[in-house]
Amino acid sequence: MDNPQFDVKALLSTPDIMGCKRVLCIQPHPDDNEIGMGGIIAVLAQSGCEVHYLTVTNGDKGNKNKQSTPEQTAAIRRQEVIAAGRHLGASNFHFLDKGDGMLSDIPGLSKEIAAVMREVEPEAVFCPDPWLQYEAHYDHIVTGRAAAAAFIAYGRGAIGYYYTANHNTVIDISSVFEKKFEAIVLHDSQMEPQTLAMFRVHFGMKAQQLADGRGFALGEGLKVLSALHCHCFVDAIHI
Repeated sequence: MDNPQFDVKALLSTPDIMGCKRVLCIQPHPDDNEIGMGGIIAVLAQSGCEVHYLTVTNGDKGNKNKQSTPEQTAAIRRQEVIAAGRHLGASNFHFLDKGDGMLSDIPGLSKEIAAVMREVEPEAVFCPDPWLQYEAHYDHIVTGRAAAAAFIAYGRGAIGYYYTANHNTVIDISSVFEKKFEAIVLHDSQMEPQTLAMFRVHFGMKAQQLADGRGFALGEGLKVLSALHCHCFVDAIHI
């Protein structure tokens, strides 16, 4: 018997992130937010949303200057996180300072991420898609899985996965595409000219593909789910 008070369409719908007043963008490394969803961050910030960053590792193993010590690299990359985030409109920065390439404890990391969620009280959280086919970087897998588990415990709002092949939300980033790249450039310790050139070509092509038929020029995509969709929900792949 049908229940007239139960809205099946709403159950199967994609949560709307664009009305959020506070969000938490979780990144395994200091440059993932800009690379993965920098355009969306800029759009959210411009709409008046309070954007928080949570950076899990200190990035101490990555620096194009091979003379830098891990300690020097970590300090530089923290400065770059703040500069790049502020360029996009982020205003609050949280750091867990884990070692680069050292993540393995999903339950332990989930507890730390959940503590930040409770402090920030975001309406949406974002993280890498840990189920991306062929993803081989364990920092990304662990961070995404831990963030998803923390989100279930938090139990409110929406979670959006960037670096995903299964987007269900595409945001118009036409007006902020250059700002995204300006923020990426601020990660100077990481960005060789050839890397930036490759990013511009690839991201530009992908942004055009995602925007095709939507009435705007450039888009950035996420897989957005509610807490209900993230546990024993076999149709989540179709949302």
